[in-house]
Amino acid sequence: MVVPDRSIRICADRGGTFCDVHASYPDPDNPDERKEVVVKLLSQDPANYRDAPTEGIRRVLEIVNGTSIPRGQILTTDKIEYIRLSTTVATNALLERKGHKHALIITKGFKDLLVIGNQSRPRIFDLNIRRPSPLYSTVIEVDERVTLAGYSSDPQAAEHAVQFNENGEVTRALSGPGWDGKNVAEGPGEVVRGLSGEAVRIMRKPDVSAITASLQELRSQGYAGIAVVLAHSYTYPDHELLIGRIAKDLGFTQVSLSSQLIPMIKMVPRGVSSTADAYLTPVLMEYLDGFFEGFDEKLRKGSGKVSVDGKATSGIREEDDHPRDPRVEFMGSDGGLLDLENFSGLKSILSGPAGGVVGYALTSWDPERKQPVIGIDVGGTSTDVSRFSGRYETVYETTTAGITVQSPQLDINTVAAGGGSRLFWRNGLFQAGPESAGAEPGPVCYRKGGPLAVTDANLILGRLLPSYFPKIFGKSEKEPLDAEASLKAFEELRKAINKDVGGGGDVGMGVDEVAYGFIKVANETMCRPIRALTESRGFATSKHILASFGGAGGQHACEIAQLLGIKTVLIHRHSSILSAYGLALADRAFELQEPCSTPYNPFTKPNLISRLDALTSSVLSELKRQGFSGSRAHVERMLNMRFDGTDTALMVKCGEDDEDEEEFDRAFKREYKHEFGFLLDARIVVEDVKVRGIGKTFDSLGPSVFTELATISTFSRRVSPTVSSKIDSRHSVYFEDIGRVPDTPVYRLDRLDVGDVLIGPAMVVDGTQTIVIVPDAEAVVLSRHLVITIKGGQEGNESYS
Repeated sequence: MVVPDRSIRICADRGGTFCDVHASYPDPDNPDERKEVVVKLLSQDPANYRDAPTEGIRRVLEIVNGTSIPRGQILTTDKIEYIRLSTTVATNALLERKGHKHALIITKGFKDLLVIGNQSRPRIFDLNIRRPSPLYSTVIEVDERVTLAGYSSDPQAAEHAVQFNENGEVTRALSGPGWDGKNVAEGPGEVVRGLSGEAVRIMRKPDVSAITASLQELRSQGYAGIAVVLAHSYTYPDHELLIGRIAKDLGFTQVSLSSQLIPMIKMVPRGVSSTADAYLTPVLMEYLDGFFEGFDEKLRKGSGKVSVDGKATSGIREEDDHPRDPRVEFMGSDGGLLDLENFSGLKSILSGPAGGVVGYALTSWDPERKQPVIGIDVGGTSTDVSRFSGRYETVYETTTAGITVQSPQLDINTVAAGGGSRLFWRNGLFQAGPESAGAEPGPVCYRKGGPLAVTDANLILGRLLPSYFPKIFGKSEKEPLDAEASLKAFEELRKAINKDVGGGGDVGMGVDEVAYGFIKVANETMCRPIRALTESRGFATSKHILASFGGAGGQHACEIAQLLGIKTVLIHRHSSILSAYGLALADRAFELQEPCSTPYNPFTKPNLISRLDALTSSVLSELKRQGFSGSRAHVERMLNMRFDGTDTALMVKCGEDDEDEEEFDRAFKREYKHEFGFLLDARIVVEDVKVRGIGKTFDSLGPSVFTELATISTFSRRVSPTVSSKIDSRHSVYFEDIGRVPDTPVYRLDRLDVGDVLIGPAMVVDGTQTIVIVPDAEAVVLSRHLVITIKGGQEGNESYS
């Protein structure tokens, strides 16, 4: 088969247990359509391959080109348009504390600032609290200091503040309390206007020779990375930029400047974030260097660039006739795609699960129905839960492995329960997780001597069918799941449990009851973060749609919906690889942010809108450089606002042309009231102005799942569970309350027609997933989804909060 050059689109998601690869290419018989290829392989299999995404891409190229490609051979990229990756490399490095050593460069007198932190005590009643150690290895203090002129709590701050002209020159000195009566501000030192508009007094400039000597000493000790965090650098970054230039000249390969990474107030989260970037980015780049080594030089040369007259220029530039190099794009923690230049350790902490959020949000949301969707990604190691109600829910400060970073990330709650979660009988209780069997050695059934896990329980209960499951196990990578080994291990555990509870080893609970007991515990664990995202925030859980995905999602979705009172479950045809599929749908993202310290009122609003306009122009120019313009380029304009006297700011978004229709202050008050339940009688202060640009991958994804459901007739399409020719086989499956159903029908998803209706109990399988339909549930087959209606679910109404 011959496919055109630059036509294969490949997306790879490397999770904790499996690496999923989704690819598409033009249909030779119908060039307007694209064929899809799905590859699933273990994330770690050192006996057979070094890097899972590279191995997955090799298999894709073999399938599409119809040729054999030996392992270890450099892959040619002539046929590849792009490769999109989401990776857990930085996340794992943070969790396992395997980042690169680096030094913290900080203002003199603040050496222990990041150790002291913000004094929060999340485990106040623990008797033996172990604080996570800082990420940096040593600290260098820089004898420099800047401060802000005046004080923020001055009730007449506007009248007393230093005034500047358009050129940034001082036109009026500080007045009121604090002014020394002689200088421009409280004491000697040059006063300049900071990026936030605040007056900054330079008390002491850094000594270049002293900084150079300190950095040279670090280099002699083997340090190649630094994180630079200076007081007030969010508004006056000059001193950090100076240190950065010196470090680069001395050969430091990783220089993380807090003023460039997170130009926001609050020195502690800004500092911790900078150390996280210096700690993780080298690990990420080492992995990417190894990834690029598996391909020809065009892939690294491309990475979003196009060759024009022998010169490299960034951008997709699909409207050009010039030959394009293949490019690599990366999923950021905020759900947007980044090029290699903008990708870093700080932006990749939630790279892995972000693709799945994008996937279910774009394929499950109905803009007319407006019913919020809960996404549950049940993977091999953990379960990730998020909520979508028309816009991505984003948080700007998160804690991972005890490290609090300040960076935009999708609001994803994670719990250590998945297909690989280990099963224990401890202190008379069933326990699933948090330890995981991982991909190496994996559960017992993976044929590598691993421990009992949730996957083994599903296998014993008949919820996984070895004859349909990918045969990628054992030393040969060609063996099926080992059900006999799982049964033997469960039989031993059953005897131990019955002996403990006093029933004797051969009486009491049976193997099915023991296995299902662990499944119920795992299901309840998975429900916990869902309730945290809904009920704890004032949303009725039962009025949501459940979009289930991940390799183990189909086995648990119906029972989780029953526990939560949810009526409708959506399972995408690519649900087991939806994180990879979401990469194919994701948009390119680019954002700019500036600090601000301005009250929001009718007098300051024009200046704020002007600053947003300037950022919008810069963002649109960058998107155009990357190949997105016109209808494919969108912007989101935001102000980070808080009530004066508080330290809790909310990022408030308005549309590109909505300023006259809805004031930012009204939007802020509405979000503040929803978040905290009250409003304060205080002025509103704007801390940051921000514009996020989005380059659309697709103009439209077609009709929503519910629009399609409304257009098809299902009345006469019920598939008989007893006589239908569409039943591929029958299998014994265990269900709660009714026990074993020995002749449960098994359907192949690719042999079902749009409009077919399946009545539970039933199983639906394809090459990468197994879906369990519980008794009395009803599943309708659509072009891209299974829509499952759960008996007893509560009807939603127009209000979903």
